[in-house]
Amino acid sequence: MSQAPSRTRLTQSDSELATALDSCRRAIVAIGLFSGMSNILMLTGAIFMLEIYDRVLPSRSVPTLVALLIIAICLFTALGILDLIRARILVRIGARLDEALSARVYDSLMRLPLVAGNRSDGLQPLRDLDAVRSFLSGMGPIALFDLPWLPIYLIICFAFHYLIGLAALIGAIVLAVLTVMTEVLTRNPAKETAAQVLARNGLAEISHRNAEALTAMGMTGRIAMRWSEINRRYMASQQRASDVAGGFAAISKVLRLMLQSIVLAVGAWLVINQQATAGIIIAGSILSARALAPVDLAIANWKGFVAARHGWSRLGRLLALFPIQAAVMPLASPAKSLAVEAVCAVPPGDQKIVVQDINFLLKSGNGLGVIGPSGSGKSCLARLLVGAWTPLRGRVRLDGAALDQWMPEALGRHIGYLPQDVELLAGSVAQNIARFEPDADAEMIMAAARSASIHDLIVNLCEGYETQVGEQGTSLSAGQAQRIALARALYRDPFLVVLDEPNSNLDSEGDEALSRAVLGVRARGGIVIVIAHRPSAIAGVDLVLVMRDGRQQIFGPKDEVLSKVLQRPPLPRSLTVVPEAGSSSS
Repeated sequence: MSQAPSRTRLTQSDSELATALDSCRRAIVAIGLFSGMSNILMLTGAIFMLEIYDRVLPSRSVPTLVALLIIAICLFTALGILDLIRARILVRIGARLDEALSARVYDSLMRLPLVAGNRSDGLQPLRDLDAVRSFLSGMGPIALFDLPWLPIYLIICFAFHYLIGLAALIGAIVLAVLTVMTEVLTRNPAKETAAQVLARNGLAEISHRNAEALTAMGMTGRIAMRWSEINRRYMASQQRASDVAGGFAAISKVLRLMLQSIVLAVGAWLVINQQATAGIIIAGSILSARALAPVDLAIANWKGFVAARHGWSRLGRLLALFPIQAAVMPLASPAKSLAVEAVCAVPPGDQKIVVQDINFLLKSGNGLGVIGPSGSGKSCLARLLVGAWTPLRGRVRLDGAALDQWMPEALGRHIGYLPQDVELLAGSVAQNIARFEPDADAEMIMAAARSASIHDLIVNLCEGYETQVGEQGTSLSAGQAQRIALARALYRDPFLVVLDEPNSNLDSEGDEALSRAVLGVRARGGIVIVIAHRPSAIAGVDLVLVMRDGRQQIFGPKDEVLSKVLQRPPLPRSLTVVPEAGSSSS
């Protein structure tokens, strides 16, 4: 029973991929027609040589030679035009397929960490799509369309003489066996190479992100040694795969050249024994080479074909994980409550429960502070509240509607989220605050900045709101980036605002701005949840939730909960929120 939904999802993804490919049906049919015409025109060289040796040379007729030459030039020109058109159509087929799938692949790529965690190579789906597009835009499909013509060329070779046809047939069989052996013997090295690429890219990305820390702590040499070891394994697996493929490619090339010489020798023997004309020697050699050309081309493009096939299979499994979301009826903007009902959760790609049996109800205007030791599940709870994680059990509801009843884009307009690890996207300050909303209202952007008390700081930047923050906000200080991310969370006055360690990089002025922002959300009737270790972060809330080991310990009014926490010996003092002097009743 449990396998039925999985099979259904796979069928839907296969249908989706088939639909994308089906949108190129006319172009593919055109490629087939052009390939047929091209293969017919490929006979021009063999027939021309046959006529030269059997008709022109015996008759010594110059007009016949000129006429045959003109016809051959015209036919070769047509062949060139057909091949040019065929190549251009193939490029457009690849582009059309990419256009049909790229948005879905990117959407699935964005949702993948929410289901499988960060254990996989996040860019692999894009590389898979590139592999499929590159194969369809290259010479690989031409080889596949030309292969059905191989028997026709062999029949013509047999028509010349059965010995010539037999030599070409044996050559085709040998090359086909080499193709199969190439596939079998490169399969495991190719898989090993893919695994090493994943490890190599992962280490490179981590090293790039943590360059400052690695340098400061003297770890660069050790990480470089680890990189060298992974790179050595990658190069070894790639070398094994290339050696096998290259060896079979060299063997196929030698066999093809040998076959041409054998056909010439057979033709000469037939002429000597007066069983064939002199033109058959050259024509038979040309036709046998042409008969084996698709096989040779298929071997040359086999690596791309295998990569495209594996990529197509992985894309199918990826899209099966994330089916197209059916449109749901739009819900009214939430304005009353947030209910958390017996919520339990595990991290994506894991099995350990990190949040268990959390229950509370917040009304419009409430502010909740979530405190507890490190590893108590506070940030995990934040991800559940904003819909980034799906609860294992229980529900998170806005005005009675579970979060999964909303479309992600619609839900996002009512949620402001400041994650613990702040990362801004490459773009201007205004674009980041407006969440890259097209044609964003400047007044709303500045209103969000004022709510975060960062408007004056922004206008003092070199280009004001148009200042480029750089990749991951590298042109700003950590405190500036955090306050801009706070303004982003407050953009368009969302009903639910969740702030995870919002003052980790703030000074005293930033703490005051944060408190004003929290009070501002409550004053306009929103709900704000602040996850914090420092007491100044929860100065503006009226309720507190204490967590330990993923469970809810205490929930209630702030003063009441803090007084209980301070009296509880089991909770280490270093992990409790101790009110600052003069703020015990704030």
